[in-house]
Amino acid sequence: MEAGTLRGLWTLLALIAFVGVTWWAWSGRRRERFEEASRLPLEEDPHKNEDK
Repeated sequence: MEAGTLRGLWTLLALIAFVGVTWWAWSGRRRERFEEASRLPLEEDPHKNEDK
């Protein structure tokens, strides 16, 4: 195979992976989980004031 063909196949593979990850992240089944994770930085740490 020529270098141009390999580069084209690599680009196509990267595009398919990108679309797959984007589809997975934006799927409706994960919305609740991601919304919960997005609130984590705003919550207080329950172990913050613990005596050691």
